[in-house]
Order: sequence, then C-alpha cells, then structure tokens
Amino acid sequence: MDLPRRLGALAGRVGGTYAGIARIYRDWWGAILLLGIVVFVPLGLIDAAANQIDVESLNLDSGIKVFALVTAAGLVTTTGLLGEVFFAGAISLSLTHPEGDRPPPLSHLARRIKYWRLIRLDIAYVVIVAVGLILLVVPGVAAFVLLGLSGPAVELEHRTVRGALARSYRLVRSDFWLVFWVLVPIEIAGDVLGDVAERQAHHLLGESFFSTWLSESVTNILLSPVFAIAAVLLATRLIAALEGSGPRIRSLGVRQGEELGAPA
Repeated sequence: MDLPRRLGALAGRVGGTYAGIARIYRDWWGAILLLGIVVFVPLGLIDAAANQIDVESLNLDSGIKVFALVTAAGLVTTTGLLGEVFFAGAISLSLTHPEGDRPPPLSHLARRIKYWRLIRLDIAYVVIVAVGLILLVVPGVAAFVLLGLSGPAVELEHRTVRGALARSYRLVRSDFWLVFWVLVPIEIAGDVLGDVAERQAHHLLGESFFSTWLSESVTNILLSPVFAIAAVLLATRLIAALEGSGPRIRSLGVRQGEELGAPA
C-alpha cells in the first residue's frame, strides 16, 4: 500500500475511534461522570497542590533552582495524568460488563476494581512519563503512548503492574501511530481546556487553592473519560488483532472492531 493510501486508512481508523468514543460517552455519560466524581475530586487536590509550586520564591542556589524548576515543570505537567490509568481500568470493567448493555452499578465496580494494583500502576506511569519529559520531551511522549493502555490490561487481563506495562508496550507497538493520533490529541486538548477552565475559575473566584481545585476536578471529571474510553477501545481492538479474540465492548451503538477498522 502506497503512502497516501496508508495515511488515508490511518486517518479513517483514527476518525472512527473518535466516533466510537463519542457514542459511548453519549450513551453512558451519567455513569461515567458519577465514577469520575468519585475518582477525580480527591485527585484534584493533588493537581491543585502541584500547581501552587513556586520555585522562584525559594532561596536556592542557581544550579539547584534550575533543576527544581525543571522538576516542578515535569510534576505540574504529569500530575494531570494521575488517575487516568486508574480510571481507564475502572472504565474497562464498565464497557466489558457481560450482563446487559448498560453500565454496572458503582457497587459492582467497587467490589471488582483492583485498587492497589491500579494505584501503583498509575504512579509508575506518571513517574516514567515525568522522567521522560524532564530528560527530553520525545521519550516522555513515547512513554505516554506506549504505556497508555496499561490500565485496561490490569482489569481486562488481570495482569500485574509490570505485566500491564509490558502488555501495553506490545499492543501499542503493533499499531503505534493509531494509538499516538488518538491519545496524544486527547491529552493536549484536555490540557488546553483545563488551562482555560482554571483561568476562568480564577477570574470568577480569585487566585485561590479552592478555585484551582474546582477547575482541576471539573475538567478531569468531564474530560478524563475521553482518554479512558479511548484506551479501552484501543486495547480491545489491538488484543483482537494480535490474538484473534479478546474482551468485547458492551456499549450501545458500538460493535466490536467496527470503529477502528483494520490495522494499517
């Protein structure tokens, strides 16, 4: 297949993935947002605290201050990822719930979520991406993409933290550019909209910890489900492509594999 046709096929599969995300969000928005409130209101405190870091006000030597500035920038950039892998794992249980075509109740999810495994995975993911961004941007972006499907691997395939990271790497490597052009624009758009929301909150409520917490929580509740749904759709499609079968999406209006097409 020549390059224009390959690019056209890739664009079609990326667009189909976004369409699938939109349909799932539309069909399950109530349950998704409720789960988002449970996850991201507490994590909004961490995001808000990271955004309050002011290294310039610290009395540090110049060399240490430069390192602290770079580290703080990495922390502020990556704390927004906290909860996304955990949330993707939780959403995996909802989208592949075998009983009926509606999301299971929170009580069902509460009994089944692998809390500590997903929390450790979430922290490991954020640290790896942060180190990559601090050292050089490209490794950080590559880590973000290659390990972005690790949350679904925990819940869909019952893998350990290390096993989930390795599984995500293998899955994404099989169709890297599809995952890249789905996850990276979603993350960039989320960051931009989060910044806009934070400025608006500060304009209306003043420069305060509360306004930062409120804006971080609301934007995460509304936007992080997009990343989570994308991760589950991509993971199930790539598992099926590599192994011939796998977990099936139960969402209304989305048939397994329909939204992603064939690998490029």
